[in-house]
Amino acid sequence: MSFPLPADDRNAPLDRALLVRCTAQDPMAFRVFVARHERAVFALLSRMLGRGPSVEDLAQETFVRAYRAFPRFDVDGPAKVSTWLLTIATRLSLDARKRREVPATSLDDERAAPRAAAPGDPEIEHRRRELGRALEAAAATLPDDQRAALVLSEYHGLSLAEIAEALEVPAATVKTRVFRAREKMRAALGEEWSS
Repeated sequence: MSFPLPADDRNAPLDRALLVRCTAQDPMAFRVFVARHERAVFALLSRMLGRGPSVEDLAQETFVRAYRAFPRFDVDGPAKVSTWLLTIATRLSLDARKRREVPATSLDDERAAPRAAAPGDPEIEHRRRELGRALEAAAATLPDDQRAALVLSEYHGLSLAEIAEALEVPAATVKTRVFRAREKMRAALGEEWSS
């Protein structure tokens, strides 16, 4: 399992200036914005949809929608731009899964989040691959709404309130979805992987 993508507050003044330029639809500023956030968008979409051209198409659509909506984004408002952007990506991925059956794939897509350095022990590597397959199978059992809540919580580090805003449901519903997703993952993994 991966860890949430790190938040970096050291560049907050620069980020604010960048966002102000993005709200003015400055194409160069938007390129920088895309470069800073494309990894998180691809990670979320890959975990929701698996690999394939649909991830790239939806990532592009996410940024197109963000560009069009930027003039309405309140730079000084309470919403973090990363939450706002992941909300767009989440909604697009859920819509894509509704339109057609998207095969469930690993939540731990290697392109989405690099793994720690390999320890070199073949037994450890074998167990890691087995765990990855077990996680993939367990994730396939999750309903889309629970999968989305789990990905936003565990992989992107969003708060319950941020996830509630992204999914347009009450925070209590998010809490329930994350809890049920974890329970289903534990049950699907069985005793061997639960400890």
